[in-house]
Amino acid sequence: MGPNRWEVLLSNATQALAFVDLETTGASATKDRITEIGIVLVDEDGVREWNQLVHPQTRIPLFIEQLTGISNEMVAEMPSFAQVAGEVAELLEGRLFIAHNARFDYGFLKNEFSRVGMTFRPQVLCTVKLSRALYPHFHRHNLDSLIERHGLQAKDRHRALADAQLIHQFWTQAYEQFSEETVDVAVQRLVGRSSLPSNIDPLLIHDLPEAPGVYLFYGENDLPLYIGKSVNIRNRVLAHFGADHKNNKEMSLAQQLRRIDWIETAGELGALLLEARLIKEKTPVHNQRLRRKSALCAWQLQQQGEQLKPVLSWAGELDFGAQDNLYGLYHSLRDAQKALRGVAEQHGLCLSVLGLEKTAAGRPCFGYQIKKCRGACVGTEAPLAHAARVLIAMQKLKLAVWPYPGAIGISEGEELHVIDRWCYLGTAKNEAEIAELLQAGVPAFDRDTYMLLSKSLKKAEVVVLPQALCVAG
Repeated sequence: MGPNRWEVLLSNATQALAFVDLETTGASATKDRITEIGIVLVDEDGVREWNQLVHPQTRIPLFIEQLTGISNEMVAEMPSFAQVAGEVAELLEGRLFIAHNARFDYGFLKNEFSRVGMTFRPQVLCTVKLSRALYPHFHRHNLDSLIERHGLQAKDRHRALADAQLIHQFWTQAYEQFSEETVDVAVQRLVGRSSLPSNIDPLLIHDLPEAPGVYLFYGENDLPLYIGKSVNIRNRVLAHFGADHKNNKEMSLAQQLRRIDWIETAGELGALLLEARLIKEKTPVHNQRLRRKSALCAWQLQQQGEQLKPVLSWAGELDFGAQDNLYGLYHSLRDAQKALRGVAEQHGLCLSVLGLEKTAAGRPCFGYQIKKCRGACVGTEAPLAHAARVLIAMQKLKLAVWPYPGAIGISEGEELHVIDRWCYLGTAKNEAEIAELLQAGVPAFDRDTYMLLSKSLKKAEVVVLPQALCVAG
């Protein structure tokens, strides 16, 4: 029997490969440690394997022992990672690093190398993503699903070398089931998918979390250029630069970018609230929509005789979080008047009575002359009738009054977003943190936070905070 297509491809290969799997003491790459490394090395000379138990320099939890079969006794006399780091680096040098859920394995090795003062920067391919690209009609792409779907031969599941062998088997089958070009194109798209700007380490793509939160782009100093939010930080950051050559704003941002930071949140609401707060605090130059911190104003309807007249009130004069009889939220007199004029034109209200046009008593306003006013200015519409229409017309602009006696918490995951009078005080995980937020007091009323909360509160899981706690705060 002649060589199969994979063997032919292997003999002509120009890219050396390393199929890698690790066993660890837990899931945190910064806190937990490696207990075993398994590598399948593939190049023009063929396939060879390397496997090493590693002393993690910490205890292996019982449930990890039960999952992997690697006990504390088994690693007691094994070398530490520092002792094998040089050999591992030599084995992986110049090879495409291939792992299932590669962010996990790459993250652990990057941190272990960093602890011994070594830099680890391979090209990385995730076979979870490769499986999704090649088999999009399947819903599950974890290793157990691949074993079942493709009939992979698992000798010792949850041991490093055995799992690395499974990844290699999947890779081999992919080249048997698809054309070389199909697989190569999918691989190149995944390996080269990061279009991060040249000043950013391309391996940052593997550190970015696929979780909700806020990301911050920095230039040469500590003032952020841009702040954004997403339910998937990694995808959103990469989306900024996927087509930056087509967008002048993104191009400018890419050229200035030097550093990317992020803050994970429990969910989308936390990301939205944190984004609004950070943009107001740090005023990044590329955020235009949420940057404005100017004083807010709103219309109040005041009775003057038999008429209702809108009077502009400013946030510094009233408690916008609890004040009734407020309509609209604006950043300037001009914006407020423009909005009120629009309401008047839509409902045929009198500009003179509303105070938007100065006319002598008994003289018609301009709207009446062009038949857009029913004549409240000249007495052809009764004052009470016009007042009733003003009240109805303004209703859609009415600000909601804070519906609780004091501060509340909105549950999201294991966190509680503390809110009082439509103002975001912060996010807490326990009673002490809640009390600290309450003690800091209520910040200035913010239009963007109000708009966000007035929508979110309808479907949120609300916890009314005890009054004793609020008073103590």
